[in-house]
Amino acid sequence: MILENAKYTQDHEWVLLDNDIATVGITNFAVDELGDIVFVELPVIGTEFSQMDELGTVESVKTVSSLYSPISGAVTESNELLTNSPETINESPYGDGWLVKVKLDNQTEYDDLMSASEYEAYLQTL
Repeated sequence: MILENAKYTQDHEWVLLDNDIATVGITNFAVDELGDIVFVELPVIGTEFSQMDELGTVESVKTVSSLYSPISGAVTESNELLTNSPETINESPYGDGWLVKVKLDNQTEYDDLMSASEYEAYLQTL
């Protein structure tokens, strides 16, 4: 599943923009590759990131992976649900399993991310 109205990175993060607040998560592809997620470390509210800075980690039964910020901005919300229920990402990566919300600093960074169709084509090359 790919959200048609989201943007994507080659690191398999998705971004859904609502005015200047971007919701960030990981894609179904990433979830499938990771397997069962058992722990998530997310930033505190107010933390500022530049595009592609590490914003946290996700630990699965297979590996520990870094999460990267697809855009520059400040965290306005971290998904508290994931602290006690990290498996929510496996169950609903595009819904309740979102990671953080970020106040967008640079519209161009968002615009330059892959569209749903570009991401789908990218997945075909893997």
